[in-house]
Amino acid sequence: MSRLDNSLDWTQPYASARSAVLGRNVVSTSHPLAAQAGLRMLLAGGNAVDAAVAAAMTLTVVEPTGCGIGSDAFAILWDGQQLHGLNASGRSPAAWSADRYAGRTAMPDAGWDAVTVPGAVSAWVELSRRFGKLPLAQVAAPAIGYARDGFPVSPIIATLWAMGGQRLGGQPGFAECFLPEGRAPRAGELFRSEAHARTLEAIADTQGEAFYRGPLAEKIAAFAKAHGGAMTESDLGEHRADWCGTLSQRFGQSVVHEIPPNGQGIAALMALGMLEALGADDLPIDHVDTVHLQIEAMKLALADLHRHNADIDHMQVPPQALLDPAYLAERAALIDRQQAGDPGHGSPRPGGTVYLSCADASGMMVSFIQSNYMGFGSGVVVPGTGISLQNRGHGFVLEPGHANQVGPRKRPSHTIVPAFAMNADGTPQMSFGVMGGPMQSQGHVQMAMRVLRHGQNPQAAVDAPRWRVTGGRGVALEPGFAPEVVAELQRRGHQVTIETGSGVFAFGGAQLVLRHGQHYVAGSDPRKDGQAVTF
Repeated sequence: MSRLDNSLDWTQPYASARSAVLGRNVVSTSHPLAAQAGLRMLLAGGNAVDAAVAAAMTLTVVEPTGCGIGSDAFAILWDGQQLHGLNASGRSPAAWSADRYAGRTAMPDAGWDAVTVPGAVSAWVELSRRFGKLPLAQVAAPAIGYARDGFPVSPIIATLWAMGGQRLGGQPGFAECFLPEGRAPRAGELFRSEAHARTLEAIADTQGEAFYRGPLAEKIAAFAKAHGGAMTESDLGEHRADWCGTLSQRFGQSVVHEIPPNGQGIAALMALGMLEALGADDLPIDHVDTVHLQIEAMKLALADLHRHNADIDHMQVPPQALLDPAYLAERAALIDRQQAGDPGHGSPRPGGTVYLSCADASGMMVSFIQSNYMGFGSGVVVPGTGISLQNRGHGFVLEPGHANQVGPRKRPSHTIVPAFAMNADGTPQMSFGVMGGPMQSQGHVQMAMRVLRHGQNPQAAVDAPRWRVTGGRGVALEPGFAPEVVAELQRRGHQVTIETGSGVFAFGGAQLVLRHGQHYVAGSDPRKDGQAVTF
């Protein structure tokens, strides 16, 4: 049954059997060194924003397989009084048009024609400027130190690094930066990047100006021109991060918040709204009916997402229409409780990623995500800078007239999304996120169901096996679902695949920080190198 009070189920029923971490200050990230970097800021008198930015900058060094200086980023922040949403995703170069990609069947996923203006640097600067307590140079110091002095590569990152090198080793600048001695570093080997350190110093010393309107921008634009790319100094100089607020959905006694489009978080809100309409919390969380309804609601939400989601300034259906309770009730009514569906999108009537969560004793909480998109992103690395560039342009479509059709100075539909939950009385409840491309909104639904409606503690929710919609009636399951649940899903028509490889590749990693009385309870994901630290 759902839990509608403040109690938590402290049992650890799933495979990893980690315990949740408790404390008045907490940093939960996908890498121990990044978590420690954030904790250092808190111990130095900084706040949760300083911790988040320090961790994010460090992750560009120690986890380059998921993010880099040339990533995009989003954040949701509770400042102690109100909630803020930040969209720091970049726009396409002014020279991009449908004609540039004529003759292609899909947008490229590598090289300069996949690179939109990188926004992560603007996120660090904006968060630090508006809410941080410490100088950005101090916040950047741990990342600079790991880049200059080196860090030992972990086994999971080494595996991802080798895979990225095989796919992208021929892209401009990649081998010089990421394949020392002609290969990816092995687990346990020390990796250094003096160029990365110098770039982070320049960013910190100039509050990001060097990156968007200074020497680094000149190098990025010159390298683009030399390799047929369209990005210019003007494209970089006109970038801005936007304080965009959030969209929300009531879910039991909680209100779940997501960043508005171009991110995919609206799909999680839609699915949660359908589950609310269906009364989907009346059975145990791992019961087959509960799993089935979540999968079916997610299918409907994703169908709408792929049809309608885009740069919010170009959407043909406003986000509010997709979240209208009457529309979600109509969509929920399409769900057969006993049979898997293969839905199309509706038409409302008018009317490779890292995630981290930080919270401090003052009450400030930060949900932050940054990403290259696919592993190392485009594979393009600007020589002498350590700047690896995302491949977010691949998120556009080529379909004429589609809201997300590629065009100039436009944000693509985006996979990365942070999430945040508030109590119905307006107090903060949980900062959370799940990494992994199209897994992210699906993971948000599963975390919300487990913690907000069924009272699981954050670590148990993270450890639990996850599902992922794969298209049509297909659904991938992690090992750990009860055999009878798997059999019944198959009987209902789900085309089930049990994916036994590393969960980081298919089911992402998650970090959760839950406010519980006067302290926090955190969970971190063993699918990656996740760690939560506290004091």
